[in-house]
Amino acid sequence: MPARPATTVVVVTWRGADHLAACLDGLAAQTRPHRTLVVDNASDDGTARVLAEHPSRPEVLRLDVNTGYAGGIAAALPAVTTDFVAWLNDDAVPPPHWLDSLEKAMGPDVAAVTSRLVRPDGGVQSTGVGLSADGHGYDRTDGSAAFGFCGGAALLRTTALRDVGGVPAEFFCYYEDTDTSWRLRLAGWDVAVAAVDVRHLHGASSRPGSASFHRWNERNRLLTLLRCAPAPVALRELARFAALTALLPLRRSRPDAPNFAVRLRLGVLASVGRRLPWVYRTRRAVTRRGVVGRAVVWQRWASG
Repeated sequence: MPARPATTVVVVTWRGADHLAACLDGLAAQTRPHRTLVVDNASDDGTARVLAEHPSRPEVLRLDVNTGYAGGIAAALPAVTTDFVAWLNDDAVPPPHWLDSLEKAMGPDVAAVTSRLVRPDGGVQSTGVGLSADGHGYDRTDGSAAFGFCGGAALLRTTALRDVGGVPAEFFCYYEDTDTSWRLRLAGWDVAVAAVDVRHLHGASSRPGSASFHRWNERNRLLTLLRCAPAPVALRELARFAALTALLPLRRSRPDAPNFAVRLRLGVLASVGRRLPWVYRTRRAVTRRGVVGRAVVWQRWASG
Protein backbone atom coordinates (compact mmCIF):
# COMPACT_ATOMS: atom_id res chain seq x y z
CA MET A 1 0.00 0.00 0.00
CA PRO A 2 1.53 3.37 -0.98
CA ALA A 3 2.70 5.60 1.86
CA ARG A 4 0.40 8.50 2.69
CA PRO A 5 1.96 11.71 1.38
CA ALA A 6 3.15 14.11 4.05
CA THR A 7 3.24 17.08 1.68
CA THR A 8 0.98 18.85 -0.77
CA VAL A 9 3.02 20.82 -3.29
CA VAL A 10 1.15 23.93 -4.43
CA VAL A 11 2.27 25.37 -7.75
CA VAL A 12 0.70 28.71 -8.69
CA THR A 13 0.80 29.48 -12.39
CA TRP A 14 -0.26 32.31 -14.65
CA ARG A 15 0.49 32.06 -18.34
CA GLY A 16 3.08 29.43 -17.56
CA ALA A 17 2.74 27.30 -20.68
CA ASP A 18 6.38 27.82 -21.70
CA HIS A 19 7.95 26.61 -18.46
CA LEU A 20 5.33 24.77 -16.39
CA ALA A 21 6.03 21.31 -17.88
CA ALA A 22 9.64 21.39 -16.61
CA CYS A 23 8.38 22.16 -13.10
CA LEU A 24 5.92 19.27 -13.25
CA ASP A 25 8.63 16.96 -14.58
CA GLY A 26 10.74 17.81 -11.54
CA LEU A 27 7.86 17.04 -9.21
CA ALA A 28 7.08 13.77 -10.96
CA ALA A 29 10.67 12.64 -10.32
CA GLN A 30 10.53 13.21 -6.53
CA THR A 31 11.69 10.34 -4.34
CA ARG A 32 9.07 11.17 -1.70
CA PRO A 33 5.35 10.60 -2.18
CA HIS A 34 3.40 13.84 -2.39
CA ARG A 35 0.28 15.46 -3.75
CA THR A 36 0.60 18.09 -6.48
CA LEU A 37 -2.01 20.84 -6.66
CA VAL A 38 -1.66 23.44 -9.42
CA VAL A 39 -3.53 26.72 -9.04
CA ASP A 40 -4.17 28.19 -12.49
CA ASN A 41 -4.72 31.92 -12.20
CA ALA A 42 -7.06 32.18 -15.19
CA SER A 43 -4.27 31.60 -17.73
CA ASP A 44 -5.15 32.20 -21.36
CA ASP A 45 -1.96 31.00 -23.07
CA GLY A 46 -2.35 27.23 -23.33
CA THR A 47 -1.51 26.46 -19.70
CA ALA A 48 -4.69 24.40 -19.39
CA ARG A 49 -3.54 22.19 -22.25
CA VAL A 50 -0.12 21.65 -20.62
CA LEU A 51 -1.82 20.62 -17.39
CA ALA A 52 -4.27 18.30 -19.12
CA GLU A 53 -1.58 16.58 -21.17
CA HIS A 54 1.15 16.21 -18.57
CA PRO A 55 1.66 12.50 -17.69
CA SER A 56 1.75 13.19 -13.94
CA ARG A 57 -1.91 14.31 -14.09
CA PRO A 58 -1.71 16.98 -11.38
CA GLU A 59 -4.78 18.19 -9.56
CA VAL A 60 -5.85 21.60 -10.85
CA LEU A 61 -7.69 24.43 -9.15
CA ARG A 62 -8.60 26.89 -11.88
CA LEU A 63 -9.54 30.38 -10.71
CA ASP A 64 -11.77 32.76 -12.63
CA VAL A 65 -9.42 35.72 -12.22
CA ASN A 66 -5.71 36.23 -11.67
CA THR A 67 -5.24 36.45 -7.88
CA GLY A 68 -1.45 36.60 -7.98
CA TYR A 69 0.95 34.28 -6.18
CA ALA A 70 -0.33 35.18 -2.71
CA GLY A 71 -3.94 34.79 -3.77
CA GLY A 72 -3.22 31.45 -5.41
CA ILE A 73 -1.55 29.99 -2.34
CA ALA A 74 -4.37 31.31 -0.16
CA ALA A 75 -6.98 29.74 -2.46
CA ALA A 76 -5.25 26.36 -2.28
CA LEU A 77 -4.76 26.25 1.50
CA PRO A 78 -8.32 25.12 2.40
CA ALA A 79 -7.81 22.06 0.16
CA VAL A 80 -4.57 20.99 1.88
CA THR A 81 -5.03 18.01 4.22
CA THR A 82 -1.39 16.95 4.57
CA ASP A 83 0.98 17.78 7.42
CA PHE A 84 3.07 20.02 5.19
CA VAL A 85 2.43 22.34 2.28
CA ALA A 86 5.16 23.28 -0.18
CA TRP A 87 5.18 26.51 -2.16
CA LEU A 88 6.81 26.16 -5.56
CA ASN A 89 7.06 28.71 -8.36
CA ASP A 90 5.97 27.45 -11.77
CA ASP A 91 9.37 28.43 -13.22
CA ALA A 92 11.30 26.39 -10.62
CA VAL A 93 12.62 22.87 -11.23
CA PRO A 94 13.41 20.84 -8.09
CA PRO A 95 15.85 17.91 -8.07
CA PRO A 96 14.49 14.43 -7.20
CA HIS A 97 15.62 14.64 -3.54
CA TRP A 98 14.08 18.10 -2.96
CA LEU A 99 11.08 17.08 -0.84
CA ASP A 100 13.10 14.44 0.99
CA SER A 101 15.64 17.10 2.04
CA LEU A 102 12.98 19.59 3.12
CA GLU A 103 10.93 17.10 5.12
CA LYS A 104 14.06 15.84 6.93
CA ALA A 105 14.96 19.44 7.87
CA MET A 106 11.52 20.05 9.44
CA GLY A 107 12.45 19.79 13.13
CA PRO A 108 9.94 20.06 16.00
CA ASP A 109 10.48 23.81 16.44
CA VAL A 110 10.58 24.54 12.70
CA ALA A 111 7.56 25.80 10.78
CA ALA A 112 9.23 26.53 7.43
CA VAL A 113 12.21 25.23 5.49
CA THR A 114 13.62 27.22 2.60
CA SER A 115 15.51 25.86 -0.39
CA ARG A 116 18.58 27.23 -2.11
CA LEU A 117 17.38 28.87 -5.34
CA VAL A 118 19.93 28.98 -8.15
CA ARG A 119 19.70 30.72 -11.50
CA PRO A 120 20.15 28.77 -14.75
CA ASP A 121 23.77 30.03 -14.90
CA GLY A 122 24.47 28.48 -11.50
CA GLY A 123 24.52 31.73 -9.54
CA VAL A 124 22.79 31.72 -6.18
CA GLN A 125 19.57 33.74 -6.11
CA SER A 126 18.39 33.01 -2.58
CA THR A 127 19.11 30.93 0.50
CA GLY A 128 16.32 32.57 2.46
CA VAL A 129 15.00 36.02 3.30
CA GLY A 130 16.87 38.61 5.35
CA LEU A 131 15.43 41.70 7.00
CA SER A 132 17.10 45.08 6.50
CA ALA A 133 17.26 47.91 9.03
CA ASP A 134 14.46 49.75 7.20
CA GLY A 135 12.23 46.71 6.96
CA HIS A 136 12.98 45.52 3.44
CA GLY A 137 12.93 41.79 2.86
CA TYR A 138 15.88 40.72 0.72
CA ASP A 139 17.37 37.50 -0.61
CA ARG A 140 20.29 36.16 1.39
CA THR A 141 22.85 34.16 -0.56
CA ASP A 142 25.32 32.92 2.07
CA GLY A 143 23.37 29.92 3.35
CA SER A 144 23.50 31.06 6.99
CA ALA A 145 20.51 31.36 9.32
CA ALA A 146 17.75 33.36 7.64
CA PHE A 147 14.92 35.45 9.03
CA GLY A 148 12.45 33.89 6.63
CA PHE A 149 11.88 31.47 3.81
CA CYS A 150 11.87 32.33 0.14
CA GLY A 151 8.43 31.54 -1.27
CA GLY A 152 9.82 30.29 -4.58
CA ALA A 153 10.56 26.83 -3.15
CA ALA A 154 9.80 26.16 0.51
CA LEU A 155 8.07 23.73 2.84
CA LEU A 156 5.71 24.87 5.61
CA ARG A 157 4.00 23.15 8.50
CA THR A 158 0.31 23.34 7.57
CA THR A 159 -1.10 23.78 11.07
CA ALA A 160 1.44 26.51 11.89
CA LEU A 161 0.60 28.38 8.71
CA ARG A 162 -3.11 28.25 9.47
CA ASP A 163 -2.59 29.17 13.13
CA VAL A 164 -0.79 32.42 12.23
CA GLY A 165 -3.52 33.50 9.82
CA GLY A 166 -2.63 31.81 6.55
CA VAL A 167 -1.42 33.71 3.50
CA PRO A 168 -2.17 37.43 2.92
CA ALA A 169 -4.09 37.15 -0.35
CA GLU A 170 -4.40 40.96 -0.42
CA PHE A 171 -0.68 41.18 -1.26
CA PHE A 172 -1.29 39.68 -4.74
CA CYS A 173 2.45 39.05 -5.18
CA TYR A 174 5.74 39.76 -3.37
CA TYR A 175 6.39 39.91 0.37
CA GLU A 176 3.87 37.17 1.13
CA ASP A 177 6.84 35.03 2.23
CA THR A 178 8.40 37.80 4.37
CA ASP A 179 5.07 38.59 6.02
CA THR A 180 4.35 34.92 6.69
CA SER A 181 7.85 34.31 8.05
CA TRP A 182 7.48 37.31 10.37
CA ARG A 183 4.20 36.03 11.77
CA LEU A 184 5.72 32.58 12.30
CA ARG A 185 8.64 34.15 14.17
CA LEU A 186 6.25 36.12 16.36
CA ALA A 187 4.39 32.88 17.11
CA GLY A 188 7.63 31.31 18.35
CA TRP A 189 8.50 29.17 15.33
CA ASP A 190 11.89 28.81 13.67
CA VAL A 191 12.79 28.85 9.95
CA ALA A 192 15.43 26.45 8.62
CA VAL A 193 17.61 26.48 5.52
CA ALA A 194 18.04 23.20 3.61
CA ALA A 195 21.11 22.50 1.48
CA VAL A 196 19.18 21.56 -1.65
CA ASP A 197 19.38 23.47 -4.93
CA VAL A 198 16.31 24.33 -6.99
CA ARG A 199 16.84 25.78 -10.46
CA HIS A 200 14.79 28.94 -10.87
CA LEU A 201 14.25 31.09 -13.95
CA HIS A 202 13.10 34.03 -11.75
CA GLY A 203 10.60 36.44 -13.18
CA ALA A 204 9.16 34.18 -15.87
CA SER A 205 5.65 35.40 -15.05
CA SER A 206 6.59 38.89 -13.89
CA ARG A 207 9.27 41.39 -14.79
CA PRO A 208 11.62 42.26 -11.91
CA GLY A 209 12.48 45.92 -12.10
CA SER A 210 9.26 46.89 -13.87
CA ALA A 211 6.86 49.51 -12.54
CA SER A 212 4.37 46.86 -11.40
CA PHE A 213 7.17 44.96 -9.63
CA HIS A 214 8.15 48.08 -7.66
CA ARG A 215 4.54 48.99 -6.94
CA TRP A 216 3.80 45.60 -5.37
CA ASN A 217 7.12 45.57 -3.49
CA GLU A 218 6.81 49.06 -2.04
CA ARG A 219 3.18 48.62 -1.04
CA ASN A 220 3.60 45.17 0.44
CA ARG A 221 6.71 46.16 2.40
CA LEU A 222 4.67 48.87 4.10
CA LEU A 223 1.73 46.53 4.70
CA THR A 224 4.08 43.91 6.19
CA LEU A 225 5.61 46.49 8.53
CA LEU A 226 2.20 47.78 9.60
CA ARG A 227 1.04 44.23 10.34
CA CYS A 228 4.16 42.77 11.93
CA ALA A 229 6.79 45.32 12.99
CA PRO A 230 6.95 47.29 16.25
CA ALA A 231 4.62 50.29 15.89
CA PRO A 232 7.42 52.92 16.03
CA VAL A 233 9.27 51.14 13.21
CA ALA A 234 6.17 50.78 11.04
CA LEU A 235 5.10 54.40 11.50
CA ARG A 236 8.65 55.65 10.94
CA GLU A 237 9.00 53.85 7.62
CA LEU A 238 5.54 54.90 6.45
CA ALA A 239 6.39 58.53 7.31
CA ARG A 240 9.74 58.26 5.51
CA PHE A 241 8.05 56.90 2.40
CA ALA A 242 5.46 59.69 2.44
CA ALA A 243 8.06 62.41 3.11
CA LEU A 244 10.31 61.30 0.27
CA THR A 245 7.31 61.16 -2.04
CA ALA A 246 6.44 64.78 -1.13
CA LEU A 247 10.03 65.97 -1.62
CA LEU A 248 10.76 64.24 -4.93
CA PRO A 249 9.08 66.95 -7.11
CA LEU A 250 11.38 69.53 -5.47
CA ARG A 251 14.56 67.69 -6.39
CA ARG A 252 16.50 68.79 -9.44
CA SER A 253 17.47 65.20 -10.12
CA ARG A 254 16.34 61.85 -8.83
CA PRO A 255 17.21 58.21 -9.54
CA ASP A 256 15.86 56.92 -12.83
CA ALA A 257 13.97 53.99 -11.31
CA PRO A 258 10.23 53.26 -11.24
CA ASN A 259 10.05 53.32 -7.44
CA PHE A 260 11.12 56.99 -7.49
CA ALA A 261 8.25 57.97 -9.78
CA VAL A 262 5.93 60.25 -7.82
CA ARG A 263 2.78 58.84 -9.42
CA LEU A 264 3.75 55.29 -8.52
CA ARG A 265 4.52 56.28 -4.93
CA LEU A 266 1.26 58.19 -4.57
CA GLY A 267 -0.53 55.09 -5.82
CA VAL A 268 1.26 53.02 -3.19
CA LEU A 269 0.21 55.39 -0.43
CA ALA A 270 -3.39 55.41 -1.65
CA SER A 271 -3.45 51.62 -1.79
CA VAL A 272 -2.04 51.35 1.74
CA GLY A 273 -4.57 53.91 2.96
CA ARG A 274 -7.49 51.94 1.56
CA ARG A 275 -6.28 48.85 3.42
CA LEU A 276 -5.75 50.45 6.83
CA PRO A 277 -8.93 48.91 8.33
CA TRP A 278 -7.71 45.47 7.19
CA VAL A 279 -4.24 46.23 8.55
CA TYR A 280 -5.71 47.23 11.92
CA ARG A 281 -7.79 44.05 12.20
CA THR A 282 -5.00 41.73 11.14
CA ARG A 283 -2.37 43.44 13.29
CA ARG A 284 -4.55 42.82 16.34
CA ALA A 285 -4.91 39.18 15.28
CA VAL A 286 -1.12 38.86 14.90
CA THR A 287 -0.72 40.28 18.42
CA ARG A 288 -3.21 37.79 19.87
CA ARG A 289 -1.40 34.85 18.28
CA GLY A 290 2.09 36.02 19.21
CA VAL A 291 4.27 34.61 21.99
CA VAL A 292 7.41 36.60 21.14
CA GLY A 293 7.48 40.38 21.35
CA ARG A 294 7.64 42.41 18.16
CA ALA A 295 10.66 44.31 19.49
CA VAL A 296 12.46 41.05 20.27
CA VAL A 297 12.04 39.74 16.72
CA TRP A 298 13.03 43.10 15.23
CA GLN A 299 16.17 43.42 17.36
CA ARG A 300 17.21 39.84 16.60
CA TRP A 301 16.76 39.92 12.83
CA ALA A 302 16.77 43.49 11.47
CA SER A 303 20.30 44.13 10.25
CA GLY A 304 21.84 47.50 11.01
